[in-house]
Amino acid sequence: MSNLPGTTLIRGGTVVTADGESRADVLVSGETIAAIGANLDVPAGARVIDAGGALVIPGGIDPHTHMELPFMGTVASEDFFTGTSAAAAGGTTLSLDFVIPGNTQRPLEAYKEWRGWAEKAACDYSFHVAITSWSDQVRDDMRTLATEHGVNSFKHFMAYKNAIMADDEILIHSFRTARELGALCTVHAENGELVFALQQEIYDRGITGPEGHPLSRPPEVEGEAANRAIRIAEVLGVPLYVVHTSCEDALQAVTRARLEGQQVFAEVLIQHLVIDDSVYRHSDWDQAAGHVMSPPFRSKEHQAALWRGLQAGMLQTTATDHCCFGREQKRAGLTDFRKIPNGTSGIEDRMAVLWHHGVRTGRLTPSEFVAVTSTNAAKIFNLHGRKGCIAVGADADLVVWDPNRTRTISAKTHHQNIDFNIYEGMEVVGGPAVTLSRGMVVWENGELKTVRGRGRYIHRPCNAPFWQAQRIRNSNQNPTGVQR
Repeated sequence: MSNLPGTTLIRGGTVVTADGESRADVLVSGETIAAIGANLDVPAGARVIDAGGALVIPGGIDPHTHMELPFMGTVASEDFFTGTSAAAAGGTTLSLDFVIPGNTQRPLEAYKEWRGWAEKAACDYSFHVAITSWSDQVRDDMRTLATEHGVNSFKHFMAYKNAIMADDEILIHSFRTARELGALCTVHAENGELVFALQQEIYDRGITGPEGHPLSRPPEVEGEAANRAIRIAEVLGVPLYVVHTSCEDALQAVTRARLEGQQVFAEVLIQHLVIDDSVYRHSDWDQAAGHVMSPPFRSKEHQAALWRGLQAGMLQTTATDHCCFGREQKRAGLTDFRKIPNGTSGIEDRMAVLWHHGVRTGRLTPSEFVAVTSTNAAKIFNLHGRKGCIAVGADADLVVWDPNRTRTISAKTHHQNIDFNIYEGMEVVGGPAVTLSRGMVVWENGELKTVRGRGRYIHRPCNAPFWQAQRIRNSNQNPTGVQR
């Protein structure tokens, strides 16, 4: 039977949204949801998907991925077709990737280049755009991207000195422009100057293997940068989103700001919730290097804090920072940990790992799971109503989730274009039986059915009226404009 969009009735499941759950059928017509209700009639010619004993949830949204990323002298092995296909196998139907301009490249030029690469995507995608330098031209490009190309979030790497690092001056100029546009600022929070100095110091001490990586990026460098970015955003009155929060130090900065009423959001990577820093001391160099990413994996104490932050709502989204480099690519740093390409995989495993370690352990309810894997990201990045929900008129991005599906994660069976898996051997219970992307079945009973190039670029309008209203409200409370 064809998997192309037509009329599909998902019958007999429990519909779970961020707001609750109820027994209901879901009728899909073409690419959108046409009806939701108990015991819906089966339209003539409709395909029926039996969801008995399963849940029906919104397709996952991964707000942090890097497909085909040129980085550290190589290019990520996952392209937009293989990556979005692997996402579909795991229940994710939308990825927010990053346009990262080169040192002398205009953001608008880089955006057009990335759009070309992404034409092969199998599921929907959108872009954050990184600001890596500053000039009047960069300001103009930000305005064009926001007003003409549906970009409502701009990324700032506070790490990677002598490459893509944004210093405080760039942050200030960019944050002000984002405020004018009603766009959201995002930051990779690590003190790049301090990391650069620590890397040299550790290397000079003769520590050259992967174990040097976490030593050069301790929690304090992340906590300092997160707090600095938050304070700059506070003074300038602009909302902030902190990516891959990995430690209690950064979480405390986010928590303090949110409790004071500041518009600060934060994501956590699934990896940081379940993998600890012992991986860098593995006797097999390839195994240890395979886990090199920034920020690095932390101790179990930080993991526990991140779980509490997720449960308490201080961390709103879960992501993967999916950025694949195979074993041979990682060996570029065989004698110098500073040259190991940073990145790990995970887009296929994000939702199953979180369900297993979050819902099945009682840490999260099914509705909270939906919120942190889909709905919250849709709301933060102005996609809600179309994505991240089950509602009439919304895109039919849906997952029939089998809470009893058992799988052992392995590079031998995954669909990600990389020769190892950081979760190798982990058994998870719970996973997608069927995934629909805009009404088309793209994963069913262990079989990928994606179509190259069917993914659509999704425009995300800026939230200017909302953010400006927040700015006015805060200014009225405090004439300096500093939120307290």
